Amino acid sequence: MTHKGTRLKDKVALITGSGPNINAGIAYGLADQGAKLICVDVRADYAEACARALRGRGAEAIAALCDVTREDQVQSAIEQGEAAFGPVDILINGAVIQKRQGLLDLAVEDFRRLVDVSLAGTFLFTKHVAKSMIRNARRGNVITIISTEGHQGNRGNIGYGTAKAGLLNFTRAAAMELADYGIRVNSLTPTGTNSAEGLERARAWGVTWEEPAGGARRSDSTAGDQGVPLGRPSPRHYASAAVFLASDEAEMITGFDLRVDGGVISRYWRWNPGTRILPAE
Repeated sequence: MTHKGTRLKDKVALITGSGPNINAGIAYGLADQGAKLICVDVRADYAEACARALRGRGAEAIAALCDVTREDQVQSAIEQGEAAFGPVDILINGAVIQKRQGLLDLAVEDFRRLVDVSLAGTFLFTKHVAKSMIRNARRGNVITIISTEGHQGNRGNIGYGTAKAGLLNFTRAAAMELADYGIRVNSLTPTGTNSAEGLERARAWGVTWEEPAGGARRSDSTAGDQGVPLGRPSPRHYASAAVFLASDEAEMITGFDLRVDGGVISRYWRWNPGTRILPAE
């Protein structure tokens, strides 16, 4: 059993996308602070493994199978969670797919699917969870996972970056619409993430997971920690940020994007910090 804090004690959190990397790291962080988790994924093995692992850490958690683009399935997942734990207090919109192709190669059908999962999925879960929060007088909060690709133009991944950029303004617009109800809406921006934690979690869960394939690396691009002033973050760093945004400590923060990117977006474009050994934590 993992030591639990109390910052989110008895809160009910629903997370879409329960794969072993970023979203599972966030789920662990919420659960370790006392939240009850509804682990949603289109892959049953991910949803069930995430919920099972959380229970192994002493948390309460269930799995829900859901295609986030299907409104009936979205409503069903929310109903399953509420039947188990009561009304949702925290929504983490993390479901996403990637197909790393650029403008000249990506088929429009694939582009539409990428946008549908990220934008329509976030729209549907935010809409129906917000309705539940209003109906149950919950002053809850919503956190949507972005990416540094939503802030910057990246070659060869146009569908993903376009969808993530759209989510930035969705966050601001939804925050304004839900402010009257005391519901906060924010986003969290990760960057290229150290895969060690996700790979280790996948092994522990007994599931397959690999970093999205990007083809051969271009000679004019960087790898590893290059370009990241503080070195690449891990999912646990995002978890700490999500716990903060979901907690009462952030009660006056809404419509905001919290970047946990190791300084990637802030750095001057001509400076490219290289791989280096950071002090031990």
